[in-house]
Amino acid sequence: MSTNGDGYLLDSHVLLWWWFDPDRLSEAARLPLRDPTTTIRVSAATVWELSLKHHQGKLPELDNVIQDLPSLLQADGFQPFPISIAHGLRAGGYSQLHRDPFDRMLAAQAELEGLVLITADAQLANFPCPILW
Repeated sequence: MSTNGDGYLLDSHVLLWWWFDPDRLSEAARLPLRDPTTTIRVSAATVWELSLKHHQGKLPELDNVIQDLPSLLQADGFQPFPISIAHGLRAGGYSQLHRDPFDRMLAAQAELEGLVLITADAQLANFPCPILW
């Protein structure tokens, strides 16, 4: 499932900020998001995290759109990105400290697939994947 290093993977907060508060994004993060020729991927882990947090009442801004996430991603030209067994093994095997299993999965996906992870999470800089912020 290698992507040969082409493209970006979005952290969940980046996706939310893109939709609801784009001024919070750095200019470097906005550039690939604005470019229709850039491949932007959204992990199944991100959709799972957003769905879980919405169900817990933590993301009320998704009330009217949670069931339409696939359509919203498609409208922005973002590609869904599945989780593989290799991703799961790598995410679980990191020695770096990070409590969020969703972020560990994103780091593993970015590392193994040669993607740049767009995130403001400074803890992810300790993982062996390229970060853009």
